[in-house]
Amino acid sequence: MPEILDPIAGLLGPWSARLCAASVLFRFALSFLFSAAIGCERSNKRHSAGLRTFILVALGSTAAMLLDLYLKELLGASLAIISAATVIGVAIVSTYSILYSSKSQIKGLTTAAGLWASSVIGLSVGGGFYTSGAVGFAAVLCCLSLLPPLEVYLKDRSNHFEIHLELKEKHDLREFITTLRKLGLAIDDIESNPAYMNSGLGVFSISLTIVGPELKKYKTHREIIEALGTLEYVSYVEEIR
Repeated sequence: MPEILDPIAGLLGPWSARLCAASVLFRFALSFLFSAAIGCERSNKRHSAGLRTFILVALGSTAAMLLDLYLKELLGASLAIISAATVIGVAIVSTYSILYSSKSQIKGLTTAAGLWASSVIGLSVGGGFYTSGAVGFAAVLCCLSLLPPLEVYLKDRSNHFEIHLELKEKHDLREFITTLRKLGLAIDDIESNPAYMNSGLGVFSISLTIVGPELKKYKTHREIIEALGTLEYVSYVEEIR
């Protein structure tokens, strides 16, 4: 009997390391549980790909790996072609969860990466690498649920940020730029938003850098944006995250 290399498989017993009815059912169940937990986290935050999507991706990946293992034992296949095609397919499907909003915000990128990671976890579990699947699951779940507050904190501490700006009139942009410079904000880039072309508003995405010493010391992004929102010619302004 070949040595069992996976620590969890070693604890479970030889049945978990070989292809049999019990191991197949166990791998599908484990893949289901891991992907369901990740999917619940995404659904709870109302993202485009939720519980069912993550479960289907992981189960499909697990099935692909099991089929590759079966073909290897039955026909002596040396390449995991089905698993490789599955990863590519999931990567393509994941791109459809990436959306560009009317405020020039990219949404769904984290969900797309999560789908791809869920697929790889499914492949690991399907291949009998339970430890790799479990560690990957824990890492992905921690990344999605625990790191967002840290990411927000780091962004708020940054001297660089981007805003979505709606001016009542397009010609007010010159005065707005003058105001920014007086406040101690440098303009890195300005893009007109074509989604609002016929609205009568002047809508822009503006990248800013805090250069004024006072702003660097005492003002947060939120306070700066609240101050900009009080300008009489500003219809709406918010930070793009």
